[in-house]
Amino acid sequence: MNAIVALCHFCELHGPRTLFCTEVLHSPLPQGASSGDISGQNEQAEEEEGGIQMSSRIRSHSPAEGASADSSSPGPKKSDMCEASGCRSLAGGHPGYVSHDKETSIKYVSHQHPNHPQLFSIVRQACVRSLSCEVCPGREGPIFFGDEQHGFVFSHTFFIKDSLARGFQRWYSIITIMMDRIYLINSWPFLLGKIRGIIDELQGKALKVFEAEQYGCPQRAQRMNTAFTPFLHQRNGNAARSLTSLTNDENLWACLHTSFAWLLKACGSRLTEKLLEGAPTEDTLVQMEKLADLKEESEGWDGSEEEEKPSSQPEVVEGQELSKCSPETSLMPDCNSWNVAHRRLSVFRSLRHMRQVLGASAFRMLAWHVLMGNQVIWKARDVDLVQSAFDVLRTMLPVGCVRIIPYSDQYEEAYRCNFLGLSPHVQIPSHILSSEFAVLVEVRAATRSSLYPTLFDDEQSLNKYEFVVTSGSPVAADRVGPTILNKIEAALTNQNLSVDVVDQCLVCLKEEWMNKVKVLFKFTKVDSRPKEDTQKLLSILGAAEEDNVKLLKFWMTGLSKTYKSHLMSTVRSPTSSESRN
Repeated sequence: MNAIVALCHFCELHGPRTLFCTEVLHSPLPQGASSGDISGQNEQAEEEEGGIQMSSRIRSHSPAEGASADSSSPGPKKSDMCEASGCRSLAGGHPGYVSHDKETSIKYVSHQHPNHPQLFSIVRQACVRSLSCEVCPGREGPIFFGDEQHGFVFSHTFFIKDSLARGFQRWYSIITIMMDRIYLINSWPFLLGKIRGIIDELQGKALKVFEAEQYGCPQRAQRMNTAFTPFLHQRNGNAARSLTSLTNDENLWACLHTSFAWLLKACGSRLTEKLLEGAPTEDTLVQMEKLADLKEESEGWDGSEEEEKPSSQPEVVEGQELSKCSPETSLMPDCNSWNVAHRRLSVFRSLRHMRQVLGASAFRMLAWHVLMGNQVIWKARDVDLVQSAFDVLRTMLPVGCVRIIPYSDQYEEAYRCNFLGLSPHVQIPSHILSSEFAVLVEVRAATRSSLYPTLFDDEQSLNKYEFVVTSGSPVAADRVGPTILNKIEAALTNQNLSVDVVDQCLVCLKEEWMNKVKVLFKFTKVDSRPKEDTQKLLSILGAAEEDNVKLLKFWMTGLSKTYKSHLMSTVRSPTSSESRN
């Protein structure tokens, strides 16, 4: 947990002062710090009948010999320190404490003040506020305060018995500072219980010392018997005693370091980030619908007699292919068996890989036809090559817009599929070859073995292939194209983005444009608005260009039945209620 835990004290001579703080370091350690190990055996929480008592031990916390404090480190001047060490925790030459967490390679460092000037300022301000203006009723208990600039603070103020202090007690606080407000608020119950345990232990030790001192020399009776004198406050005569003196514990700071380090580690590991899914995406809804349909079909097959296969013509379902899979193995397009086969046989690993192989201009033409819903035809002998190409290209489209015939011995019409794999000897009708609504990728044997360099050593090499992309309507180089295509190309050309990041970028882009599709569907199909209003809406959506309009109309075919029926029912319900009235 990226936070700082500090023990603060209100000195009657100097006001609020930071006594001891522990911070988390992910970078190299400050020079001259002693070290210890934090392990599962060294920090543990023991649950007893009276509550939870922290039992923390440390292997080695002795300061390094000959080490000296950093004179340039921030902190109060020596003249501002109490003569009796009331404002000081570690001696002048003490280098501090360090504990290593071997599991995470994180170091927990304890000093009187943070070495970084900005952190020193943040801790100093939190200390002053915790012991002055930000207090709870009774001046003892937990409170939360802070802001975005100086961090957020969980503060627990408390009193320590001192027979020599005014009112026989000193005022302290333990504060936890971090920049994440939500995380700190969610950690409130945990921090309250553990910090309360540390406070109870300190108060218990101090109470024993207080009772022993009162038994030997009762200060209350001595003060009452002292002759009354006019008020003259001698500030130097009432300097605060050190906390080690009040608790009679020479190892107090080492124990506090262990407790604070364990607190930071435990609080950081108890809460983990989890992806909370909101409303299901259109891809998820379409997949669920296809899954339900296939389950119904499989139940019908189980209850009926075995029938002959209808024909050798390949079956096609939106969003997935059934020509090579049984209903059980093709329920979802991203099933585990498909992933295993993809890793073993695929040639194209990603859109970026395909763009490198085909070239920027050829890839843009191919991607344009894919996004517009035109038929994409691949002719090749290598079935796995065609399959991997479709697996990569389909990621640019919503699931409901994908209709694949991975490999066929005859041409299939565009209404049956928008991704079609053919063997090299299949004849394609001439009107298809010249059509502006189709693109053909021919995979031929390369004339030179080094035509395409091997981009991935662990995959099947592509240097034996030559890819020729043709279409009746080639995309001009200077054509703007749909907005989403330009964003996809920008992501693919950005080498700072990994393949996984590009995949997530595609998911976000598809969901963004599917939301525009939903608005347009409701506006035109459900509300039946005139064309003028539709044009205004497209301008508002940033999709008034011709290619963007074509893309939205094609993607509208990929909307789930669930969404369409939901829209129709919500629109019709007010009408039916009015008719009843």
